[in-house]
Amino acid sequence: MNDLLTPKRLIIRLLLCLALLFVVMFVCSLIGTQKVSLRAVLSGPGSEPGQNTDYDIFVRVRIPRIILAALVGAALAASGVALQAILRNPLAEPYILGISSGAALGVITCVMLGAGITTSVKLGVFEANVSVSVFAFLFALGTVWLVWLIGHLAGGSGITSLLLAGVVVNAFFSALIMLLTSLLDSEKLRSTIFWLMGNITEKDFSTLMVSAIFIVAGILGLFTISQKLNVLTFGVHEAQSLGVNPRAITFAAFVMASFITAVAVGLSGLVGFVGLIIPHCVRLVLGPDHRQLLPASAIVGAAFVVFCDTIARVIMAPEQFPVGVITAIIGGPVFLFLLARYSKKIGYQR
Repeated sequence: MNDLLTPKRLIIRLLLCLALLFVVMFVCSLIGTQKVSLRAVLSGPGSEPGQNTDYDIFVRVRIPRIILAALVGAALAASGVALQAILRNPLAEPYILGISSGAALGVITCVMLGAGITTSVKLGVFEANVSVSVFAFLFALGTVWLVWLIGHLAGGSGITSLLLAGVVVNAFFSALIMLLTSLLDSEKLRSTIFWLMGNITEKDFSTLMVSAIFIVAGILGLFTISQKLNVLTFGVHEAQSLGVNPRAITFAAFVMASFITAVAVGLSGLVGFVGLIIPHCVRLVLGPDHRQLLPASAIVGAAFVVFCDTIARVIMAPEQFPVGVITAIIGGPVFLFLLARYSKKIGYQR
């Protein structure tokens, strides 16, 4: 498959994926509880604040939310591709391996410690408070280290050991999250539970830009090792014979996948199944070559979460569902299908 993929074909396919993303984002930006006139939006904000409500809703509410949903979808889908490659397991994704739960535990810990802890990041003219994302990333890295350690003690760094270690860590961290959540006061409890179900809310422009830079950088980092991920899928011994260091590539992919997952969790909470569904769908259409699978999955994942968030906004209007509920409803049957299809392989690969 690799020899059939030329740079021209890669660019054309990625441009088609980008076109799909832009169409989905544009259509979803016009859908909501209140009808918006595109002509009124194009006329500008008006001479006084609040004069053009269509413009305010479109530009200040819907567009930032759609951008946020796209960033979350891209991060989770790209992370899923990387984890499935290094573990050579079709059911690997950030949530199942405990990375999302570890990041969520970091966020809950940040909330428990109070609002006095702030960490600002300034990139050019953009500055954002990223205390939540910092905690999420630190805990996600700790989760990777813990999964790596448990997997090594349980039988080396093989597929089965790492996957089972991730499942155990995920269950343990989920219990800790429930324990800490029960200790929150009533004001924070509802918002925290809503966030844990995956909640897309409007963010300021600076936060979106800083988060976008981090997520794109992480995806580009994974893309730089995409060819080695191709080799790694053939097996550890085959990769070593071709000059690839499986341990180094696995660790690097783990760290970068954890990084972009932590940013996504810090932005939206636990949005599950994106890293499971999207890589499989894209792989069925474009093939297994990670040089195109990784960026294409990120783009399609962005479109998928934008679509799901739009459903969450309008399905029970004016009430809004957490987007994680919608992705779970869609992803649950897909997960069962994949589990049934690959059940003979799980736990028996080396």
